[in-house]
Amino acid sequence: MKNHAFIFARGGSKGLPGKNIKSLAGKPLIQYSIDSALACTSIDKVFVSTDDKRIADIAQQGGAIVIDRPAELATDTSPEWLSWRHAIEWVEAHYGSFEGFVSLPATSPLRSKEDIQSAIDKLKDQEADICISVTPANRSPYFNMVKINVNGFAELVNRPEVVVSRRQDAPEVFDMTTVVYVSTPDFIRSNLSIFSGKVTYIEVPKSRAIDIDDIYDFKLAESIIQG
Repeated sequence: MKNHAFIFARGGSKGLPGKNIKSLAGKPLIQYSIDSALACTSIDKVFVSTDDKRIADIAQQGGAIVIDRPAELATDTSPEWLSWRHAIEWVEAHYGSFEGFVSLPATSPLRSKEDIQSAIDKLKDQEADICISVTPANRSPYFNMVKINVNGFAELVNRPEVVVSRRQDAPEVFDMTTVVYVSTPDFIRSNLSIFSGKVTYIEVPKSRAIDIDDIYDFKLAESIIQG
């Protein structure tokens, strides 16, 4: 099975300007995703889809093949799913068909090559359409997450059938992470979202599930890397 890794990195970032190439413990943030893909023996090629020349230059120097992402797919409101489709079409036109699509967002620098391999294996073993990565959630819609109802009062997001007095007694819930997504070109072409098909998952510890959105996430990741 031929698997290609894809890293989607726009030039614009409001939460942390220039974050995709910001130096994290001595190397550009995006290089962590490239390195983890290169280290996974099940990955054939590594592609970076970007609209930014600085990102493109660093990605190419770091061992990735650059895909020039159209400007209309690099705005704040552009669905990343459409960038997935564009990248698939580009690769098939330049390198031929492939079976496994592996997305490794640049904002998750702490993933391991084992996380990638586990997701690839899980997709195949479960005969699923897509494999996502999750980590245990800090808050629960059955216990300590509330919404405001039409009368202006707070109530649980999901009211359990029986009273839950301890968080441990509530149904187990997870946060989706940006560690890894594995799917197939056919599924991505034929659907519009992750949950349009059979979704399997791998669980990763919080220590590898950090998703860098702002300077606080960045400092936390840096602290973990530096020990």
